[in-house]
Amino acid sequence: MALHSTVQVSLAERSYPIHIGQALSPSFPKWLAERCPKSRHAVAISDVNVNSFGEQYCGELRGAGYRVSKLTIPSGEASKSLTEAARLWEAMLDEHTDRGSVVIAIGGGVVGDLAGFVAASFTRGLPLVQVPTTLLSHVDSSVGGKTGVNLPKAKNMVGAFWQPSMVVIDTDSLNSLPQREYVSGLAEVLKYGVILIPDLLDYLEQNVAPVLRKDATAVSHLVAESCKAKAMVVQQDERETTGLRAILNYGHTFAHALESVVGYGQLLHGEAVSIGMHMAACLAYQLKRVPMSFVERQRNLLVALQLPTQFTNAEPDKLWAAMQHDKKVEHGQLRFILPTQFGHVELVPGITKQQTLDAIALANQITDSP
Repeated sequence: MALHSTVQVSLAERSYPIHIGQALSPSFPKWLAERCPKSRHAVAISDVNVNSFGEQYCGELRGAGYRVSKLTIPSGEASKSLTEAARLWEAMLDEHTDRGSVVIAIGGGVVGDLAGFVAASFTRGLPLVQVPTTLLSHVDSSVGGKTGVNLPKAKNMVGAFWQPSMVVIDTDSLNSLPQREYVSGLAEVLKYGVILIPDLLDYLEQNVAPVLRKDATAVSHLVAESCKAKAMVVQQDERETTGLRAILNYGHTFAHALESVVGYGQLLHGEAVSIGMHMAACLAYQLKRVPMSFVERQRNLLVALQLPTQFTNAEPDKLWAAMQHDKKVEHGQLRFILPTQFGHVELVPGITKQQTLDAIALANQITDSP
């Protein structure tokens, strides 16, 4: 089997493996039997865009004697809703889902978050397996146990921590992924370089061309390094009780506000994160936490990876209002994840509205030198 590696997430009795490689579907039933030995009924939840890839995995399960119930959701962020969750609960009831069943999420971050929440809540908790199909879900949302849905005014506000029994990252799923969706995921990869592993930034800078053409070796390296970084954080702060896990939200305070203000779907999540990281770096610069060279290096790499760094149509005052619903708000005080150098970020309280608006303005002013 080409390029198969395993990353372990160590969480005592909730520990699980992340399988990373190509053409992994033939091994899937064996791995599932090892991780969920009591489950012989699989509820496979996917969106309409991954139907053929999902059928590979469902076919392997049927061939191994599993009863498979396939449920699909519309693609897009709008599906991360209580309405869609309720529809899935009803469908699972109709399919005679019980505690001998396992939920398998086959798709991007929307599918993983929604299916994970449904798994966490149906019969008060069913085993969950993540089979992410986008780069963003490969390196971020499929690992760590965060599940949930959006409310109209706030992203990811209703959910549960529910660790999967296993994650299977089959990089063949990227072959049919639109380039814009693939590039969007690179924002989260770059994020890990900024917050934890600066060597990843060096690798990205030196391998822009192979990364953009989805070279299998390059992609496997980025996915494995990103998963190791996220596993390291999750192992130390599984449920966001110490504050460490908050570092994974670098750029996300701005990003979630952008998504809320401009409407889910106008910007892909990774695009919003890319813009948000640029704004966060500008805020750190204005607070004298990093030099302008930090802002420029991060921005140059985002641009080289074909990611956006500006969205001038969003009104700054509306962005600030949306930020007040951020999950890092504590006792009414908004806190930002800000860098001090590549490889280290901190949770910073006490940022004023004017400082935030000034950072947004600076981010929108910085353009390429002539």
